Amino acid sequence: MYQKIIHKDLSYKINGLCFKIHKKLGRFCREKQYSDNLEALLIEDGIKYVREFEISNLTDSPKGNKADFIIENKIIIDVKAKKFITKEDYYQILRYLSGAKLELGLIVNFRDRHLKPKRVLNSELQDSKENNSGR
Repeated sequence: MYQKIIHKDLSYKINGLCFKIHKKLGRFCREKQYSDNLEALLIEDGIKYVREFEISNLTDSPKGNKADFIIENKIIIDVKAKKFITKEDYYQILRYLSGAKLELGLIVNFRDRHLKPKRVLNSELQDSKENNSGR
């Protein structure tokens, strides 16, 4: 069965920008510094984005669910600067993907010695696409 890579070119470009930032800043900065640098590179490359996008339809509370970046209304980026990525970090980006109805999220933890962006897929959308294509 053929499995396509979701938003292959755009996610590859974003990963490249993140590696560039990691090489420039190292691994001991704050999330805001990494986010500011990512924003500058997105602008420089002409990539459309929204920063700190409020995803309001997740809970009754209108506050507190902000995606760090939504890139070209296709990919959510969650910028981290912590020792370990936890299950809660995965659950958080899954909530964001579900609320925004997007297919792909990237968790980028700049604290790692070797940057390893994590791709997270919205399985709800994948399942509904498969069900609709089988009809």
